[in-house]
Order: sequence, then C-alpha cells, then structure tokens
Amino acid sequence: MVSGIRTVFIVERDHESPLFAGRSSGLFQPHRAPDASQPRRVRHDVAGRVADRPCAPRRPVRAGCRAVKSLRILLVEDETLIAMLLTELLEGLGHRVGEIESTQSGAVRAAARERPDLMIIDAHLREGSGVAAVQEILRGGFVPHIFISGDPLRDRVLHRSAIVMEKPFDDTDLLAAIDRAMAAG
Repeated sequence: MVSGIRTVFIVERDHESPLFAGRSSGLFQPHRAPDASQPRRVRHDVAGRVADRPCAPRRPVRAGCRAVKSLRILLVEDETLIAMLLTELLEGLGHRVGEIESTQSGAVRAAARERPDLMIIDAHLREGSGVAAVQEILRGGFVPHIFISGDPLRDRVLHRSAIVMEKPFDDTDLLAAIDRAMAAG
C-alpha cells in the first residue's frame, strides 16, 4: 500500500475489459493483475504511484480497535472531486452518505432534513462558511462533526475541542477523527 497518500483515486475494474485496454494517461494506467480473472482495487495518487490489492468484500465498519455502527453522514464539501473521494471512502467503510452539500445554507437545510449521525464539513466554502453552518446547526442540538480544511484553522475560529483534519489526510486519519467525533457525541 502507498503510504503518505495525498489524493487517492480508487477504481475497481476487471483488467481484461476492453474499456481499459492500452490506457496510459490520466487516472487509468495499464496494470496487470497477477490473476487477471480477479477484480483489483488500484490506488493512484497524484504522484502516479500505484498500490494494488484484491478488492475486499464490504465489511463491518471498524475504527481504531472497536466496531462502530454504520453512520448516516452529512458531507459538506464544495470541491467535487474531494466530495466524490470522501463518499467512496466512507461508503467503503460501511457508512451511508446522504446528500452532499456545497454551501452554508444547503448544509443547514440538509442537517434539519436528514438528522445525520455525523457531519464532515469543509470549513471554507465558496458560498458561506462551514464553521458558521455548524454553529447554526448546533443551535438545534449537538451533532458530532469533523471539520476539514486546507489551511491551519484551529487557532483562528474553532473552540479548543473541535476535531479538525487538515488536508491532505488519509483513511487512517479519517477513521481516527470519526472515532474522536463519535466519542464526543
């Protein structure tokens, strides 16, 4: 497995499919599985390194050393690619991602409608603020939440106990943050 992944694209495919034959640029790169009959999960990071492993069947969600129930997650992210990657990762862990919102007002409406178990929210949105959205949502009662941000955020706008994942992060960071957020709730 590749360590220190910045951005990861996860693709499940049959390597014998004509769709992928001879592709050498972009996300799809020629890659031979040891057993071409077995689907593989190929991870491509932005540096073009590849980690290859068999596709595992979906399993119960685990975070840290203890099993965690499947969570209904509200994802608020204005970068489409990041939202897609996070959704794939979270659903692969057995969670359910409801609507994906990209604005402060959309996040507030979706939280009222969906009543999520957990919110993962980009702190800086193109329209509004993820921090302001959480403050408004929490007036109706506590919902565990994780902020994600591309810049150091903690000292400027958040309370001391806020859970923040700075981009880039990997699946281990995400699992640890989910553990901490759910323990706080």
